[in-house]
Amino acid sequence: MNLLNVRKGQFVYYQNKLHKVYSVKPFFKKSVHLIRLEDLEQELVTAKEITLYRPKHLDSFLFNYQRYTLHKDVKAKVGDYILIINPKPDSLDHHHLHAMEIVSSIEANGVISNKSNGIRHSEYWVMVPGLEEGATIIDLEHPDPQASSAHEAIKQEPEVQSGPTYIPKIGDVFQKNNCDPVIQAMVIAIRGEIIYLGGDMEVHLDELTNSNAWSLIAHVPL
Repeated sequence: MNLLNVRKGQFVYYQNKLHKVYSVKPFFKKSVHLIRLEDLEQELVTAKEITLYRPKHLDSFLFNYQRYTLHKDVKAKVGDYILIINPKPDSLDHHHLHAMEIVSSIEANGVISNKSNGIRHSEYWVMVPGLEEGATIIDLEHPDPQASSAHEAIKQEPEVQSGPTYIPKIGDVFQKNNCDPVIQAMVIAIRGEIIYLGGDMEVHLDELTNSNAWSLIAHVPL
């Protein structure tokens, strides 16, 4: 790609894997900062090393070890991840193209995200957990033809995770989705499999990594 065409939020392929552009710093030799979607690892690369990809309805990809399918006709629920497809932020909102945010509350015309952005229903597609029927897997720019059997296994066993469970770290901020109103709290201590959160809460590791109950929304360096 030409550096002039690289924008924050774009989906791109680098070394055959799907990434998202985190930032662009044109005065540096490696001027493009990427995040690999499957595991959130970061890369610094040059523009000529990446290939642009425009996400489509029913595209499926791994995000932080979990598989999601983009769906343009699903209305979001509290706790869902959404992908901003058509950003039209008001003066107080700061969402951008392909921002991934978590729904904190639902309003008549849209949603409020975990980053306090008001996002109209026409601005986002829902990242539906799992592999939806008719979906196209886009994790690799050039898929291995022999991987088709693995893709079939994903379809037959959608509950199986595609990678290791994320291990919470001190400074992680989680959102509890199955309560009203939703709760956000930071990990302040860990003892074995017991995770201590701000607000005098403690939860077991298995509960905190249950994506139906809790969502990781940020990490605050301490």
